[in-house]
Amino acid sequence: MATLIAGTSICFAQTGPSQLVRSVTNEGAITDLEKSAWAAYKNKQVEAFKNLLSKDYCGAYAEGIKNLDMEVADMAKTDLRDYSFADMKVVSPSPDVAVVTYKATIQSTSAGQDNSGTYNSASVWCKQGGKWLGVFHTEVKAQ
Repeated sequence: MATLIAGTSICFAQTGPSQLVRSVTNEGAITDLEKSAWAAYKNKQVEAFKNLLSKDYCGAYAEGIKNLDMEVADMAKTDLRDYSFADMKVVSPSPDVAVVTYKATIQSTSAGQDNSGTYNSASVWCKQGGKWLGVFHTEVKAQ
């Protein structure tokens, strides 16, 4: 996790806000990938979900930091009944990095606990070996 944060900080430090590249092609591809990850999670499609994410993936949530195996384990005990997205925005601080931010409204339970609500969400996608892979995700419940 420290490596990802340090790498992300270095990446953002190298480009000022006026230099951020916004690519319509990348924006559509990244939002499609983000939506595919949610659909795979909802439908408990473990292999499809894992194929979208880097093996070095990590997520940061109120309950803690999770690696890919922990996300997959949570998928088994989560009932994501419905979700929708609003205000999706993608920025590309470099050609091989994309950051997507959005609001996700979900109807969900996990381990019997209702998690429904609206969340401010963000993901980082990196092109690795010519393929976009999710490397980081976070969400915090909107107040």
